[in-house]
Amino acid sequence: MADPRTEPGKILVGKADAYEYLTLALGNRHGLVTGATGTGKTVTLQTLAEGFSNAGVPVFAADIKGDLSGVSMQGDSKPPFVKRAQEIGLEYYADKFPVVFWDLFGEQGHPVRATVSEMGPLLTARLLELNDVQEGVLNIVFRIADEHGLLLLDLKDLRQLLSYVAEHADKLTTVYGNIAPATVGAIQRQLLVLENQGAANFFGEPALDLTDFIRLDRDGRGVVNILAADRLMRSPKLYATWLLWMLSELFETLPEVGDLEKPKLVFFFDEAHLLFDTAPKTLLDSIEQVVRLIRSKGVGVYFVTQNPLDVPETVLGQLGNRVQHALRAFTPRDQRAVRAAAETFRQNPKFDTGTAITQLAVGEALISMLEGKGTPRMVQRALIAPPSGRVGVVTREERGAVIAASPLKGKYDTTVDRESAFEILKARANSWVEPGAGGKPGEPPQEQGMFDKIKDVAADYLGGSEGGKGKGRARMSATEIAMRSAVQSVARTVGTQIARAVLRGTLGSILGGRR
Repeated sequence: MADPRTEPGKILVGKADAYEYLTLALGNRHGLVTGATGTGKTVTLQTLAEGFSNAGVPVFAADIKGDLSGVSMQGDSKPPFVKRAQEIGLEYYADKFPVVFWDLFGEQGHPVRATVSEMGPLLTARLLELNDVQEGVLNIVFRIADEHGLLLLDLKDLRQLLSYVAEHADKLTTVYGNIAPATVGAIQRQLLVLENQGAANFFGEPALDLTDFIRLDRDGRGVVNILAADRLMRSPKLYATWLLWMLSELFETLPEVGDLEKPKLVFFFDEAHLLFDTAPKTLLDSIEQVVRLIRSKGVGVYFVTQNPLDVPETVLGQLGNRVQHALRAFTPRDQRAVRAAAETFRQNPKFDTGTAITQLAVGEALISMLEGKGTPRMVQRALIAPPSGRVGVVTREERGAVIAASPLKGKYDTTVDRESAFEILKARANSWVEPGAGGKPGEPPQEQGMFDKIKDVAADYLGGSEGGKGKGRARMSATEIAMRSAVQSVARTVGTQIARAVLRGTLGSILGGRR
């Protein structure tokens, strides 16, 4: 009998009367993993991540408690996993998977950065928890940065531009509308709060190249990208905003591919309720549209949360692959959650779905995956297949060894602080420059001089035109890798600066542009 784990085009999830699979060709139709604390959601997430990796699909997942990191280490034959494998007719085997660790604070993985300009005014306003008036002023600040050719790379750039706007509010008000210095001051205070939470580490360069998430190892397995989020969870707004930014960046940068034999990338969003809590309607609408449209880019989004009510109905309706662990019905809200979860499944006449949800044991779940032309299978009560990697936290030494062997070592580790709004406005002092006049009166906008800089740096560090596309060039050092990343970041920023004046908004082209 063939091993059920090797079924072509499918990922083994568990077993009920028969084996339950997730069809790879429908993996971009998104999914939901829910259940109360301690019912086995993280193990299910690891089982799915390992299945996608074995199928050659890269994965991104946030590691909230640190125990997902064990997927990078060889599993061990713990009695519960051996027993579970036997119960579903499998032979347990241990394995480890290709992993790249990431960390917004640069402590437990490669640093993750984005520029303020890339984040855009809407997401930045949410991150700063601004009211409508303050958000309006922030939009003006981003517009002024566009028209003055000022690069907003890190928080000191944004702070300096805010000071510049406050100093010249009387002149700017006639062009852009009312700008109260008190409102600017309130934004500055929120920036200080954000910095105290460690967000300054996130904004800057070299900015993250999202294509680095879409990698295979030499055996053709998808790399599992794990974001260390235990410390990040102390700043839940930063956590949710950054993951939303990443999702919108993927939507904007990846080409349309339609439905593939398997996804290009699968994105697991743990503690998903943080994405939707206190989000204004405009942002919720944007999230719903991104989730709906990003499947055509070959990206599958899987939300992991305790309660299905954490996810708005407009998003919930798009999550076709479902794994429901136990829920407790102690309170009226819990009872509503159980009813809501039960009603979203295609009912099985063999049992009452609502009752089953409250009776599931640890490691047991209700499973309903898409099949055929995208129709949901009848819900089944199943045992979840055990993961092959280690279940649990890696040691500091083990994590360090994985980071040291990473193919991205050196690319993001060195911060680059090039000339941007902070330096330009410091040099400009108290002088006033008309919007659109460039770095100094009478000069063209800042972007026009950037292409020459890119060409010069690229020629020096990447071989340039003289190198004949790098023929015969030796393996790059860590310094050269860092410089290459800086060049790529420059090019990306220049491109977005030019587009920014035309495409304003957030979350890709959905709202008419992002920056």
